[in-house]
Amino acid sequence: MFYLIGLGLVDPMDISVKGLEIVKRCSRVYLESYTSVLGCHKEELETYYGRPLLLADRDLVEEKTDEILTGAIEDDVALLIVGDPFGATTHIDLVLRARDKKIPYKVIHNASILTAVGCCGLELYKFGEIVTIPYWDETWKPESFYDKIKFNRLHNMHTLCLLDIKVVEPTGEPRVRGRRQIMRFMTVADAAQQLLSIVDRKNVLEHNTVLNDMSLCVGLARVGSETQRIVAKSLHDMASTDLGGPLHCLIIPSKELHPLETDYLQGYAGFKLDSYNY
Repeated sequence: MFYLIGLGLVDPMDISVKGLEIVKRCSRVYLESYTSVLGCHKEELETYYGRPLLLADRDLVEEKTDEILTGAIEDDVALLIVGDPFGATTHIDLVLRARDKKIPYKVIHNASILTAVGCCGLELYKFGEIVTIPYWDETWKPESFYDKIKFNRLHNMHTLCLLDIKVVEPTGEPRVRGRRQIMRFMTVADAAQQLLSIVDRKNVLEHNTVLNDMSLCVGLARVGSETQRIVAKSLHDMASTDLGGPLHCLIIPSKELHPLETDYLQGYAGFKLDSYNY
């Protein structure tokens, strides 16, 4: 059997009882290490689970899937995934590959940031399409995520912005599999700065009706942990906000909030929301 097991959001104890029992009996267990990360180290997971884990980077999961699936017909093999297994398209592709090879599979679900963001008080059924904001560099500055935020705003829907995780070499050299690498995590300030640079280039009508520097946004960090942070600020102020260590995400709320949403968000804002122009 091939298992895809959700780990939840924070630490070793977030795994379900069912998931932990499966991990302990599998012949091989991989830890997917690039679509997201837990707030703990691999060694802590190994200690809690009582077994070694094999790291699965992007190359292994996307290009060398057979290494993971090999033997899953005769033995139990598991892939551990931060959050819920179906929070990323990559893992849906893994299931399709298992089907093609006639390998039986099971999915063990867990908490995901896609639902945990409800902790800020915004109603989940009012969220539109989720976007990912990537790091820009000197030659690559995509803006397609802004168009989706614009669509959601014009249709009175919230937008959850997932923020980039980039794997880089300590020396800045191109990535080489097997060589020590470091992770770079986008912050809410990084994301807000990139959004502001897009907003500043829009015409006056769009600047005033879709998104501007005074538009309300919500920053979240380390959701579900003891050090969780939530703040509600203008886009301008979010661009200079430090919420500490990863992982961060950003929400651009709809232009009209339900009174209960306003009341709940008020606890995270430093200004009166009921008279605020979203």
